[in-house]
Amino acid sequence: MPAVPLHWSWSLPAVVEPSPLQGLDLPLSLRCVLRRRGFSSTSEAESFLSPGDLPPTRDHFPDLEQACTRLVKACRSRERVAICGDYDADGMTSTALLLRALAPLGAEPEPAIPSRMEEGYGLNPAMVQRLYDDGMRLLVTVDNGVAAREALELAASLSMQVIVTDHHTIPAQRPPMTALIHPATTPEGSPYRGLAGVGLAYVLAHAVADVLNKPEAIRVARDLFCIGTVADMAPLVGANRSWLLEGLNHLHRSECKGVQALQRLAGLGERPLTAEDIGFQLAPRINAVGRLGEPRLVVDLLTAEDPDSAMALARRCDDYNRQRRDLCDAIEAEAVALVEAESSDTLPSFLLLAQSHWHHGVIGIVAARLMERYHRPTALLAGDGDGSLRASVRGPIGFAVDRALSNCSDLLTRFGGHPAAGGFTVKAEFVHALHERLCAEADGWLMTQAQGRPVQPDALLQLQDVNWDLWRHLQSLAPFGIGHPKPLFWSRGVSVEDRRDLKGGHLALTLRQGESERRAIAWRWDPAAPVPACCDVAYSISINRWQGEQRLQLELKAIRAHTALVLIDRGTRQYTAQLTESSGLKLTNGEGETLQASIQQEQSLTSDNDLARDQRVIQLIEEACLGLGLRP
Repeated sequence: MPAVPLHWSWSLPAVVEPSPLQGLDLPLSLRCVLRRRGFSSTSEAESFLSPGDLPPTRDHFPDLEQACTRLVKACRSRERVAICGDYDADGMTSTALLLRALAPLGAEPEPAIPSRMEEGYGLNPAMVQRLYDDGMRLLVTVDNGVAAREALELAASLSMQVIVTDHHTIPAQRPPMTALIHPATTPEGSPYRGLAGVGLAYVLAHAVADVLNKPEAIRVARDLFCIGTVADMAPLVGANRSWLLEGLNHLHRSECKGVQALQRLAGLGERPLTAEDIGFQLAPRINAVGRLGEPRLVVDLLTAEDPDSAMALARRCDDYNRQRRDLCDAIEAEAVALVEAESSDTLPSFLLLAQSHWHHGVIGIVAARLMERYHRPTALLAGDGDGSLRASVRGPIGFAVDRALSNCSDLLTRFGGHPAAGGFTVKAEFVHALHERLCAEADGWLMTQAQGRPVQPDALLQLQDVNWDLWRHLQSLAPFGIGHPKPLFWSRGVSVEDRRDLKGGHLALTLRQGESERRAIAWRWDPAAPVPACCDVAYSISINRWQGEQRLQLELKAIRAHTALVLIDRGTRQYTAQLTESSGLKLTNGEGETLQASIQQEQSLTSDNDLARDQRVIQLIEEACLGLGLRP
């Protein structure tokens, strides 16, 4: 049996009323998207599309006043402050943000980022001792620190003050610290709940600048917030959405010489940037440095004042990014070969793969790719010396990585993370027992999942509907990311007019439906996956920019053979739905009993069967209509 599932499981969207959110100036398909994402009223949707003012941060972060007071004192006395960051894009942009904000406010901030290869993640005792010996008495952590008990206890014993800004899981027993700025300390439902590390650094810098009445000190802070937030895949709702909407309008004109250099190197031009530009062009160049090189390079880039120096540093980032791509491709190929060699009939519910020679800096990227490919929580482990292995973990939606690792804490030397991702260190002799325990953690989650990779389109479109007017309205829903993904559309019964296999394993298609043709691209397409001549396709919509021209294109996420039958799962029961030659709908249960409904004008349905009055049957009919393309 092939390890890569060949059959896709298509989950139909939840049923919505025929004309949802009618007060919005949006096409029906986009109103359906918003309704299916939980917006039940026009006013609620309008508040999301055009956010109002946010509540004062001091009312939502209990320790913000204390942290702000201590930093204001440091600014007024020109005190040295260590900014203890991390080596991913969130941590490095957070570090640069506070360096750029605190210096003009009067303090003397200095970066302190651990080496991924030599020191590992986050604040550690050796770093604390080194900073103390150098005369540092105030530390501010960004994107780390909340679980660094040993380091924080050492700092307390040395009478060092530590302000922790972090968004990773708070341990049951909170270590000693001067103040904690953390999303979990905000009230339930707070718009600040989704902030990443760079968002928390922005909150802190903004509060200090307000007290000192120097708003100009944090102009660049907003730009770095945008990059770090998207790069860390923070949910683009609440404060993240509000600040990103504001920041993206100005990011292409950033005063930060390093951001300017990255944009020129990526060929982004002078146009306003999107979250996708950050996620696919800027963030990888920053992240690659922390994964393969010295994170101080990115901090230097984002704090550079000379354009020539900034461009030279940006080119070094670009070199690291090319190395990162090559490494990821090689490790992914090896990991896929291991999965397929070890899997006989079924895949384990939790994928755990270990090779001592894999590079710590990129195994998280490959773990995410394997998670997407096999729809399993995935951990990749690389040698860490002294008989230990260090891992990066990624989990699908619904599987909590941090909880699973916490339940295995007795087997781990060190661990941390959040629901979607995490990491740990484990002794080699415990790896087998750990894999068994993690599989047990994943078994229950997997029982709730359909077979194959789930694809859940938001709305049905005809190819003729994919036009510039739809694109213009689609932009009012942006920015897209975690928590508010790009809408996934689908079209039914399209024909493949042309196919080209592109360099890099990508697939280009020309699709036709009636008189309409559209270009489509499938990134990293599995060459063994079939492309039927007549098919249903799921896709997002993007712009292809090439040699000064712009074209709309479909970014394919799934292809299945077009069929007159649709399967609907209801717990342990399964139903089939199909269109009949007499313009009707036939619904059949597992016992062979059928229900007929005829399609009237404007696609309304009528049935003489008394069962059609039952609410559960009505919902089955509605789902059948969605699956057969009779509803948007």
